[in-house]
Amino acid sequence: MSETLTLDKPRSPRRPAARRSNFELYSWLFMRLSGLALVVLVLGHLFIMNIVDEGVHRIDFAFVAGRWASPFWQFWDLSMLWLAQLHGGNGLRTIIDDYARKDTTRFWLKILLYVSMALILVLGTMVIFTFDPNIPVT
Repeated sequence: MSETLTLDKPRSPRRPAARRSNFELYSWLFMRLSGLALVVLVLGHLFIMNIVDEGVHRIDFAFVAGRWASPFWQFWDLSMLWLAQLHGGNGLRTIIDDYARKDTTRFWLKILLYVSMALILVLGTMVIFTFDPNIPVT
């Protein structure tokens, strides 16, 4: 008499091997590298703004205008903006994948995330590159 062992179906359906990609690996690697770069950029920003430039009481429109007159500071701030936005968006995408139960909920949350990320990146980039220090005072 032979017994056959049967297993229950898995709770979460498995994807076919053909659909799998290395996206999650690259996403994981991006989080580590962007996190490291953000630590350097943010700590450098805080050190320069609070210690080298004599504290936050100096920060006003003229200070920002003078700072963004230099392509170096434009690139520094743009790098912080893009890395922080993509790093945070990638983390939130992972949270949505982990906790959204329904596919439609997951879809719409991701659409909302991607649209808001794109909007913030476009507006922030436009502010950095089109900033006009010669706005007339009214």
